[in-house]
Amino acid sequence: MEIFLTGTETDEFRQRVAESPHPRELVIDLLRAIQKNHGWVPDAGVELTAELVGISPLQVEEVATFYDKIYRRPVGKRVIHVCDSICCWSRGGEEVLSYLQGKLGIKPGETTADGVFTLLPTCCLGACGEAPAMLVGFNLYGHLTAEKIDEILDNERREALL
Repeated sequence: MEIFLTGTETDEFRQRVAESPHPRELVIDLLRAIQKNHGWVPDAGVELTAELVGISPLQVEEVATFYDKIYRRPVGKRVIHVCDSICCWSRGGEEVLSYLQGKLGIKPGETTADGVFTLLPTCCLGACGEAPAMLVGFNLYGHLTAEKIDEILDNERREALL
């Protein structure tokens, strides 16, 4: 069986669940910890979360599939979320997505052959003042141009391969 949480993490979550008046509030924290360790959240991770929190796997699945930053299938080492909100769209977001598709050779929802990047649109990154914007992993980038995207991809690829 695969390990989704370390023994220490499991113990810490059990303790937090025991101390929490509303343990289901820990579902996202658990899913993120599993994703951090495994890269994505497989069915066994949903089941583990359900077991630790004391709710059904279906209730965990509902949470997991609601949030677009919880991945229920394998993704690259760096997920690129391209903002497609009205602000980003009106300031070149469509061109950013098109440029990324050409540069990476993938379409939205796909992962590069080397497993480094997965490209996903997202409804809003909350960076309207920096439009167009994208999130790579946990790094937010705004005021995107082709040159800036090239630099970002080079740096993110280097970091992912370390």
